[in-house]
Amino acid sequence: MWVYPKIIAHRGGGSLAPENTLAALRCGLSYGFHAVEFDVMALENGDCVLMHDSECGRTVQAEGLVTQFSAAQLASMDAGSWFSPAFAGEPVPDFASAIAFCLQHGIWMNAEIKPAPGKEAETGRLVAQICASLPAGAVLLSSFSRLALQSAMAVAPHVPRALLVEKVPPDWLQQLQSLEAHALHVKAAHLTQEQATAIKNAGMGLFCYTVNDPKEAQRLFAMGVDAFCTDRIDIIPADFGVQSS
Repeated sequence: MWVYPKIIAHRGGGSLAPENTLAALRCGLSYGFHAVEFDVMALENGDCVLMHDSECGRTVQAEGLVTQFSAAQLASMDAGSWFSPAFAGEPVPDFASAIAFCLQHGIWMNAEIKPAPGKEAETGRLVAQICASLPAGAVLLSSFSRLALQSAMAVAPHVPRALLVEKVPPDWLQQLQSLEAHALHVKAAHLTQEQATAIKNAGMGLFCYTVNDPKEAQRLFAMGVDAFCTDRIDIIPADFGVQSS
């Protein structure tokens, strides 16, 4: 059952700010979004930061593996210039800073556990440890990695979890039950009406990514989808679900 916001800003500020930064969270908030999705990666030293890619180069002006740096080192790097000169010098935030910002401003978090290769269990454990003491309902942990979610469940079973998939697998219910997960997160383009109906009839939450067309959003809601994330926070408002219900 889905008890969370219906419209979530993807990676903080969608397509309007550099992803997984505090600037992105500020951007989403400025558009009225009090629900965000972002990626959390664990580093070799145990620090956790907001980051999607395991290698530097796309969003961070550095070379090598992201995990080889500390959070302090990443904070000194430029994670904004790739997006726009207006964001030059925007640092990579640590997970704690993102949490503090969200709690301060009443922003619900979908923290996607994004492990570097071979770090699935460790990342799930570290992220869950950080989230274990957060207020109830403040965060939902999601991941494509079942191992990461299993590790998170072992450490903080009370923190809700969701399984991320591209396509709905035949054994989706068994997977969700084994993880004691609250929801299935599916790529919007691959979801069928039959699958949506079955997932909802099983009492599970159903979330789609990444929805950037208002007409597609309306179609998904009509199918029974509970919520989705969007990059187009400029054309799909935070109250779109309320307007459409």
